[in-house]
Order: sequence, then structure tokens, then C-alpha cells
Amino acid sequence: MSFYTGIHHTAFATGDIEKTVRFWRDLLGMRLIYAYGQPGYRQYFFEISHDSRISFFEWPGVEAPARRRHGEPASGPFTFDHFSIGVPDEKALWEIMGRLDGADFGCSDVIDHGYFLSIYTYDPNNIPIEFTCNAAGINVLEQADLRDHVAQTEALMHSDPNPKFWPPPDPIPVEEQLIVAGEGSEHFEQPSWMIRCITKPAD
Repeated sequence: MSFYTGIHHTAFATGDIEKTVRFWRDLLGMRLIYAYGQPGYRQYFFEISHDSRISFFEWPGVEAPARRRHGEPASGPFTFDHFSIGVPDEKALWEIMGRLDGADFGCSDVIDHGYFLSIYTYDPNNIPIEFTCNAAGINVLEQADLRDHVAQTEALMHSDPNPKFWPPPDPIPVEEQLIVAGEGSEHFEQPSWMIRCITKPAD
């Protein structure tokens, strides 16, 4: 059983945090749940679901990249294509499409990908977004569907993890389990375990 709870947050950047808040909070309906910083370095977090969030740094001078189609092959240095936000059903896809159309944001048709349906759009920062619902009666979490038609190596043909591929993890001694205070920690009363924090020594 996985001990992961989900994607805690993804972090993007914007040159206009107010325009970003208007899109993610007011148009898509995601609560703004955490914000800190000062002009020149701020970070805002929006709640996607119970344990998933999206965040934005506001960096003066940052510019939105040119739009590229979701999934379009690229070459050269590359790190990110798009990310998909799950919704409960097809009805929710039509609801989001209506919101986007009403606010003059472009939106694709509903696309059938086999085990899920999707629509595609961009936020004000030209970040490519997909909204997805699972197809009724299909659950690849219960039975994986691995049908890559390209010649496969052994590593690509199995669903379950193979931890023996890597050396066993090195246990971290208790005396080395230190926590460093970071941006935002000063806003909250620290729990007892934060006594272990490393603090910057005085000059």
C-alpha cells in the first residue's frame, strides 16, 4: 500500500498574482488557503481537493511562456508539459467548460481517452491545464492497463513497484533528523517537534 497521500502542491510562477487569484479562486472556485511573503517574493496556495493544492510564486518581471499544445512533442531542455485536475464526472466537465467560455477563456472539446474524459485550457499565465473525469465502469487502479504498442523492456511491462532494483534505504539516525526553519514558519506557533529546528547562527 502506498504511503503517499497525493500531490501536496505544484508550484508555478506569475507576474500578476491578482489576475491569478481571480482565475483559480473566483472562476474555478478553489479556495485561497495560504499566502505569505512580501513584494518581490510571495507564494499563494489554492485548494484543489482535500489534500492537493496548487501554488504560485509572484516574481516581478516573470513573463508567461508562449502557448504550446498539451502533449505536443518537444526537443531540447524540457521539464513540464501540463497537469490534470480530477473532477467527479462528465457533468463537472461541462460545468467547467461553461465557466471558461463565459469568461472568454478558450477550451477544447471533451476528448475521450479511453479510461478518462478530458477538456483542455490555459490559465492567465499560459499554464496548460487539463480537467479529467474517469470513464464510468473503468478503474485502472484496480487493474492496470499497460498497452504500449512500442517494443517494451521488462521494466515497462509491470504495474507493481520493484524495490529490489535499488539498494535498501539508509535509515537516518535520530540525531541527524533536523528540521530547518523556512519561509512562512514564523507565522505559526511551533509544535514541540520543531525544537529540533536548525536556526541560523548569529553573526
